[in-house]
Amino acid sequence: MDDHNSAAGAAWVPDACTLPTAARPLRLAEFDRFFREAVRDVTRLSARHLRLRLTDTTQAEQTARDLTARESACCSFFAFDLSRTDPDALTLDIRVPAAHVDVLDGLADRAATAAGGR
Repeated sequence: MDDHNSAAGAAWVPDACTLPTAARPLRLAEFDRFFREAVRDVTRLSARHLRLRLTDTTQAEQTARDLTARESACCSFFAFDLSRTDPDALTLDIRVPAAHVDVLDGLADRAATAAGGR
């Protein structure tokens, strides 16, 4: 794993996350790969709301559904909404309560860095 995926890069992961500590670097790597492969645009709509515009592929949609379902199971404060705003546009909206804005900040930074690296 590179430095971007190190435990230090996971410092923003909150105590409310029930994913075992040993599994966190693997989950972060999964998100980083998803961000690199599927995210086309990152927009911060508010402090508590992040929108990711995704590639319009079956694989991107399946990966988004799988990752968000597993993340919701361990970090229940996330609200994920995967939708089609039109037939050729797939978006993933991520919302958090005010107490977890720092978590969304970390996720937004990772998404922007990974998506910008293409």
